[in-house]
Amino acid sequence: MWRPSTIDILGSVLEVLRAWDKRTGHWAHSRGRCAVALHEFVCFGAKQASACLFGGSMVLLLGLTWAFYPQHAALARYDFLTIAALGMQCALIASRLETLEEAKVILLFHVVGTAMEVFKTSVGSWIYPEPSLLRISGVPLFSGFMYASVGSYIARAWRLFDFEFTRHPPFMATVWLAVAIYANFFTHHFLPDLRWLLFAAVALLFGRTWVHFRIRHAHRRMPLLLGFLLVAVFIWFAENIGTFSAAWRYPTQHHGWRMVPMSKLGSWFLLMIISYVMVGAVATRRTQGE
Repeated sequence: MWRPSTIDILGSVLEVLRAWDKRTGHWAHSRGRCAVALHEFVCFGAKQASACLFGGSMVLLLGLTWAFYPQHAALARYDFLTIAALGMQCALIASRLETLEEAKVILLFHVVGTAMEVFKTSVGSWIYPEPSLLRISGVPLFSGFMYASVGSYIARAWRLFDFEFTRHPPFMATVWLAVAIYANFFTHHFLPDLRWLLFAAVALLFGRTWVHFRIRHAHRRMPLLLGFLLVAVFIWFAENIGTFSAAWRYPTQHHGWRMVPMSKLGSWFLLMIISYVMVGAVATRRTQGE
């Protein structure tokens, strides 16, 4: 007896969505500019939700396991999160929602993030208060997937919105900037913090850059720096959910949860540059190969 595979089901869902988009698109054009703008806004939200699939699922898992995971289960909550995140990553690849090239970059970002986590926890920047077996030093392996979710979002958004750029800085200049940002996450514990110089370098390199994104047929545009900031804000909100669910805790939260300091928004903004450059390397290679 034939049973539809995940890919078959996904294909059917996508066909239904395309048909709905076509019908509502015709309806919107017959109703004028306001209806067209509303339709594009809905399509924009749908694409953003699709791009956030992995990251949103991770945040949802943090909340659900905090509320409902058995306290004395044989499998520690952190280990469950690691296995669940790995399963979701495999499902994205199997369903072709994520390409193998994108998965390689996300894996690299997982490694880069975990290495920083090991260092940061060793100097007391934050802690993981619960026990687990699947960990490196004091860092449970699910934490790397939280960084990987940022790379997953950028990679999927890049494809879904068909990004194009004007006045983009040279690629190698962005690479050196990303290296300097990553190094400063370590060195500022021993040397002067150069983040303000790095912010200035980001503004200098990307200040004139526009990203053009396609919601349906026509490309819209916005300053790339604004895009970085908006994504960093959403990550900061997700981080508040993560710390509220005790997935990790900052020193100011040891005696009870409080909102993550706004200073962390700057850290996520800089981390966005690293993610963007890593995903951009894949996108550039893919474009050159076409």
